[in-house]
Amino acid sequence: MDHESVGRYWDENADVWTKLVRTSYDQYRDGLNTPAFLEMLPEVNGLAGLDVGCGEGYNTRLLAERGARMTGIDISANFIRHAREAEEEHPSGIRYEVASAVNIPFEDASFDFTTAFMSLMDIPETERVLAELFRILNPGGFFQFSITHPCFDTPHRENLLDTEGRTYAIEVGDYFRRIDGEVKEWLFSAAPPEVRAGLRPFRTPRFTRTLSEWLNMVISANFVVEYLAEPSPDDATVREWPGLQDTQVVAYFLHVRARKPG
Repeated sequence: MDHESVGRYWDENADVWTKLVRTSYDQYRDGLNTPAFLEMLPEVNGLAGLDVGCGEGYNTRLLAERGARMTGIDISANFIRHAREAEEEHPSGIRYEVASAVNIPFEDASFDFTTAFMSLMDIPETERVLAELFRILNPGGFFQFSITHPCFDTPHRENLLDTEGRTYAIEVGDYFRRIDGEVKEWLFSAAPPEVRAGLRPFRTPRFTRTLSEWLNMVISANFVVEYLAEPSPDDATVREWPGLQDTQVVAYFLHVRARKPG
């Protein structure tokens, strides 16, 4: 399976995905992953940024609110349509383009920074993407991305619950077994049954790699890794977002920031 095949799956997901995330059913994103990503992000005010795999543009808009001059790309034309509609309704100066991260349609050294919020793990040709991101960055520019944590998003995974229904451990296995394009069907668990009724489940191809593979790919692309994070919510956040309780047990996400040498 290649990036074009993956893109067709995400194009089919785009309408339902946009509907659900814009009604706050992606609790892991809104309550933990994106806030932690932005807390780790360096100052971007006045910088030219590229958001790779931008989807319907939620995170791209947050970067623009921080003063960045943003461009967003996604291989899904449906996602870009939703992003452009949001830009027309509330202009932020964001340019959205239909494009694959495998072949980024911009010149060398065009951006001060790039981001990939939970998108890099869905592109099988990761080495080519990293080479493209290195190419289009200015010297000294940074690339920050988030992915599901390789150590805990394994082929075998099960939440172990106590008598009160709280996760007390995550059972993982087959860490070294590589998955290349296995399609999983699912919807956001936070969406109640009456909302999910009649909606087509997401169909998402899955690709797994070990932690060392991820870091070595970044290093081999000539980036310098400068910061890592494994976000976990505090008790106050879990009281506000009870569905995040399981992310206090193990790390669900890995955040990486790397820099192109100046």
